[in-house]
Amino acid sequence: MTASPADIIRVLPHRYPMLLVDRVVELVPGESLTALKAVSANEPWYADLAAGAPDDYPPTLLVESWCQAAVLLSLWDEPKEDADRVILFGAITDVEFHRTVTPGCVVRHHVRILDARADTVAFTGESEADGHVVMTVGRVVTTSRAAADLRP
Repeated sequence: MTASPADIIRVLPHRYPMLLVDRVVELVPGESLTALKAVSANEPWYADLAAGAPDDYPPTLLVESWCQAAVLLSLWDEPKEDADRVILFGAITDVEFHRTVTPGCVVRHHVRILDARADTVAFTGESEADGHVVMTVGRVVTTSRAAADLRP
């Protein structure tokens, strides 16, 4: 199964400039997902880059993009009445960066569910670009809460 940009927007609350998943190319609901993120020099974090400065994609954004793919996997089959839920990240461990990512790279995020219990999901996976692993994620744990429960 694949997903279009419209499907991604239906599931994720993120929008420009923080929507960091462009396409889902493989999806097995409840098990795994492969998503693409095309890195472009037109992204806002490159706007003030000085000539000759390193153009490495910020590692925090690489992690955020991978985590957005994880949220897509966890929420994919959620009924519409659960749409007012907020995903909270409880833990992230054993993240390793192996290579830099630069504009022009297409990052392929692989996300797998390790365990899912009620509103808590644990994920693992990696990201590749240009045929090389650029990041591995040992474990990310999320939980979800009703948005109304988080308001003051």
